[in-house]
Amino acid sequence: MRYTLYDKIWRDHVVDEAPDGTSLLYVDRHLVHEVDSPQAFARLRHAGLPVKAPNKTLLVVDHNVPTSARSKPNPDPASAAQIAYFAENAALFGLEYYDEFDRRQGICHVVGPEQGFTLPGTMIVCGDSHTSTHGAFGALAYGIGTSEVEHVLATQTLIHIHNHVVREASCCEGEAGGYVSR
Repeated sequence: MRYTLYDKIWRDHVVDEAPDGTSLLYVDRHLVHEVDSPQAFARLRHAGLPVKAPNKTLLVVDHNVPTSARSKPNPDPASAAQIAYFAENAALFGLEYYDEFDRRQGICHVVGPEQGFTLPGTMIVCGDSHTSTHGAFGALAYGIGTSEVEHVLATQTLIHIHNHVVREASCCEGEAGGYVSR
């Protein structure tokens, strides 16, 4: 039987599968930004839980960073507070953190590939709709919600159902190139 790259990566990350197809998947990499994480970190604090795999978690301040004049205080007090809480959580949980002054800081989905955090064959999650862009690097990537961010931080796993893969359309008939499989 032929398997797609999606199927192969999925199969390699299944921890458990329920009869209805719901699977518990191991997460290799977790990108976290300051917008989707405050509630997740607050719930971990409240429950007294650590981050399961700090070495597989990367915090990147992203959405609330001004694009110019970073040497000046953030003009938006709510954004500044969110960034401060993010930094506090990074220190409290011992997580690698790229703050707004770090040379490596940027859009989290650019930072992942640039810094070697995004790798082929890995399962990546981030609380952002653009997370699937990591698929361009041969990773299986999902954008997740805040409660899922909390779950991944606490367990390094994600509950998900296997997606259906669509085969190529008739526009792709003919011989496949040397690096293309069908």
